[in-house]
Amino acid sequence: MAAMDANLSAHDLSDRAVATARDAVGLPAGARVVVAMSGGVDSTVTAALLARAGYDVVGVTLQLYDHGAAIAKKGACCAGQDIMDARMAAERIGIPHYVLDYESRFKEQVIEEFADAYLRGETPIPCVRCNQTVKFRDLLDVARDLGAEAMATGHYVQRGHREGSNRPQLRRAGDPAKDQSYFLFATTREQLDFLRFPLGDMPKSEVRRVAAELGLAIADKPDSQDICFVPEGKYTTVIDRIRPHGAIPGDIVHMDGRVLGRHEGVTRYTIGQRRGLNIAVGDPLFVVRIDADKRQVIVGPREALLTASLVLKDGNWLGVQDSLEAAAEAGQPVLARVRSTREPVPGRLAMVDGDLRVVFDTHEEGVAPGQACVLYDPADPERVLGGGFIASTVRVELAA
Repeated sequence: MAAMDANLSAHDLSDRAVATARDAVGLPAGARVVVAMSGGVDSTVTAALLARAGYDVVGVTLQLYDHGAAIAKKGACCAGQDIMDARMAAERIGIPHYVLDYESRFKEQVIEEFADAYLRGETPIPCVRCNQTVKFRDLLDVARDLGAEAMATGHYVQRGHREGSNRPQLRRAGDPAKDQSYFLFATTREQLDFLRFPLGDMPKSEVRRVAAELGLAIADKPDSQDICFVPEGKYTTVIDRIRPHGAIPGDIVHMDGRVLGRHEGVTRYTIGQRRGLNIAVGDPLFVVRIDADKRQVIVGPREALLTASLVLKDGNWLGVQDSLEAAAEAGQPVLARVRSTREPVPGRLAMVDGDLRVVFDTHEEGVAPGQACVLYDPADPERVLGGGFIASTVRVELAA
């Protein structure tokens, strides 16, 4: 703390921001808290606020992929310049800082799974897998090994408690525009007991102001964009490198059986896609299904994208019932969110022929296997009940 006080003597950190961070941690001053520092403004401000609040802060940064190749990539994280930014920020704040090489784990658990999902005809969300495995499983073990009582991150999500219960809740961020609850639905109850999110109730503008008051070089650093390990947003570049057979051509087939053209690999397509089909049949056509085994991209009219229900796999549950299956057996009403850019819609959980399903009150459109379906509480829409990955969908029957 002495190093931080000396460095910040000319600055006036927001008392409100420090108090908010202290409330979010909920531990006595002096408790050790590990902060996952990616090199971005959010995690850096998290570390600075907790140090100012009197915690024994230790910064940990994960090197997740080849930092030499990533230095020039803007908006990346956990590589190259970002590691250097985290190291310099920790030095300025006056906290110890460690860099851990998790490149092989990240490659196996996130990058290869990302490529394999596309080969299966799915549309994956690697950020969820990264949080679920490397960050919120492996890094939590490291934090415990370091003697920490909690681990804090710069995610925009809140951790609260239901009245009369010691069980923590996962809740949407105070700033709806920055809410990251969709990407954290797989956080388990055990992990949530140990995690803290000091920025969850703060607007991004205040976070940047605090960074500027600290005199941190990353105060104006752009937010991470797209997928961190995908250069220039071209995900096929990664897939072609590690799974080149994904580029095997196949047929573009209308749902009525007509072969309309050829494609250059199923990994180039996702459910709901219209552009890039390079077929001309008059009416607009959309990708409605991908048959990876037959290497077929099936297309049809927009109404063929309507989905009545979906099947969940790899679920996580944070609700009152003991499990997601128990909630489904009870017909639990939910608000279901099938993409990060969409608002949740009403539905209910159900068990149908042994499958755990989300049944929509009104039809959803363009629901893609591999994406997450995150569930919120209709009685308390800010609360995350859990969710799972979309295994398959049940389409609305079209009129003949």
